[in-house]
Amino acid sequence: MRAATHSGRPGRAGLRITDAPDPVPGPGEVTVRLRAAGLNHRDLFLMDARGAGERAFVPGSDGAGTVTSAGGGVTGIEEGDEVVINPTLNWERAAEVPAVPDILGGPADGTLAEYVVIPAANAVRKPPHLMWPEAAALPLAGVTAYRALFTRGALRPGEHVLIPGIGGGVAVLALLMAKAAGARVTVTSRGADKRARALELGADRAVDSGGDWSAELGEGSVDLAVDGVGPATFGQYPKTLRPGGRVVSYGATTGDEVRLPLRELFFPQHTLLGTSMGSAEEFARMLDFVERHGIRPVVDSTRPLAGTPQAYDLLAAGRQFGKIIITP
Repeated sequence: MRAATHSGRPGRAGLRITDAPDPVPGPGEVTVRLRAAGLNHRDLFLMDARGAGERAFVPGSDGAGTVTSAGGGVTGIEEGDEVVINPTLNWERAAEVPAVPDILGGPADGTLAEYVVIPAANAVRKPPHLMWPEAAALPLAGVTAYRALFTRGALRPGEHVLIPGIGGGVAVLALLMAKAAGARVTVTSRGADKRARALELGADRAVDSGGDWSAELGEGSVDLAVDGVGPATFGQYPKTLRPGGRVVSYGATTGDEVRLPLRELFFPQHTLLGTSMGSAEEFARMLDFVERHGIRPVVDSTRPLAGTPQAYDLLAAGRQFGKIIITP
């Protein structure tokens, strides 16, 4: 099979399109022929961290396709079934939080190939209203957004949700899900084009990330902030949140260290929550939510497998709105 493999050099310089052995499913596993696969910032972080002597591996956590074969002991799934891949491995229940979620696409080979082998339990029926690129755009971003909003953020209808850095896959899906749940949503971006696109998707307001959010929105107006940006935005929350407001952090694209004056946390009784990925239980709930509300993930662009290195360049530059999809 053809695959995007990483080896030899750290970062995107080590990515090549190569011939790789066709994977064979073991007991409890299935082979999926990928119809579409999605890129994530996680892939970039993994490639940057790899050393020169490590084995070649196939990145990619997101994918959707058709089942072509099954290993021993697999029941309830058949050849030809159309599935979306749950990228979180070995996490069944929402309350059973692992120290670090085990995710497809590093160290195990991922979805940027013609075929992938996964546990049969991670091959889940594709929502029938989704096209293949939309289905591949959903898994990692969708379960992350769902857990951030509902399991951790306890979002209620009518609340005001703030989503900074609109444009990334999780942020865009969080916008769509929050609106479907009856929330009022404000997004931020430094790009006027991204703010305009978010308004087209249903955002109630879009403000410049570099401005004074509390002046724009009113001090103490936000119930829940869903943050994947980190230090570039964190200083805005103490004044923007209402007393008793919540911040759910799911990423750190601008760094790991934040300054947070404790009195601005405990006097207004704000809550700071962390989240990462989601369980199989939440993945099933997320797919049901997407299907019931007819949510369609936003696809920025699609490229063939041969264009994977250039697609990662686009992702690293942060110019996309929605997910970048590879069609093996």
